[in-house]
Amino acid sequence: MIPATACSGARGAAPTATAARPTVTPQSCVATAKLIPSCGAWWGVAPEVFTGLRPRRALERAERRMGRSADILHVYHRGSELFPTAQEIELARDPETPRLLLINWKPSFDHTWAEIAEGALDSRIDRLAAHLRTRFPERFFLTVHHEPEDDVSPAEGSGMTADDYAAMFRHVVLRLRERGVRNAVTVMTYMGAPNWASQSWFERLYPGDDVVDWVAMDPYADARVADFSGLVNKTRREYAQWPGFYRWMQRRFPGKPIMVAEWGAFERPGQPDFKPAFFDSVRAQLGGYPQIKALVYFDSPRAPRGDTRFDVTPRAAEAFARLARDRRFHATPVPRP
Repeated sequence: MIPATACSGARGAAPTATAARPTVTPQSCVATAKLIPSCGAWWGVAPEVFTGLRPRRALERAERRMGRSADILHVYHRGSELFPTAQEIELARDPETPRLLLINWKPSFDHTWAEIAEGALDSRIDRLAAHLRTRFPERFFLTVHHEPEDDVSPAEGSGMTADDYAAMFRHVVLRLRERGVRNAVTVMTYMGAPNWASQSWFERLYPGDDVVDWVAMDPYADARVADFSGLVNKTRREYAQWPGFYRWMQRRFPGKPIMVAEWGAFERPGQPDFKPAFFDSVRAQLGGYPQIKALVYFDSPRAPRGDTRFDVTPRAAEAFARLARDRRFHATPVPRP
């Protein structure tokens, strides 16, 4: 999904737990150089998206609602915007609850991927690199033009083929590195939808192991998803050859951590028990997906296909808070700046 602002608010029944991160044990659990937690997984949120709230206010409200602080704050930037912003830096450097930033950047809506790969935005990339070098030396997650599948135009010469995307991603990452940005942990983010994954060009989107540190998916629980397993391993009868995203990632990227960079459950009119049961299924089934090292919830009252707020009802809020408190999401401390 593509928010129009970096972070945006929702209302609902807030759990009573505080937003403080519990004491972390054991102390031997650490984050690697590529921000992979050695124990458990990161817990993250894109807070109150499409509400117009600025990051600090949106995050404060979301953390209060879910009863804990976030390990990862997911923010969105586009075009010539410099990131992270002063407010995002402040949230990342909070002395009591430091947070990792997941920055989602679409470099341009006016240039094709081929044009970016050929250098059309090099001055923009260089300006960003200078900003990062001087303002934010901490490690952070960076994904470049997430969910590219539905932007692909496979016609030769379109500038928006799968090969053009891979070249664009490579160019952006390598140029940032050449300009001294060594703290960006790169994430390749797929939509997680069987219809796109079954396209003949799908495999060619991947930019290469040397420029991708994590792989990610953005699945949502629509009417055909019953539980967490169905979310991360969506299959469809009409795409019988597709094994499901987690299964595919496990086989295609056996050495890389997997991030569920956006996930959410849409409200289902007349089914008030769905969200509580769905959140409980995440707790029950997550252990079967050991390569998943981060879950980042997309919290919005106005997501493009519905309401993904986790606390529309008290029972949903309680189930989500139970999930957020799960020991697996408190096993590794967020690295301090």
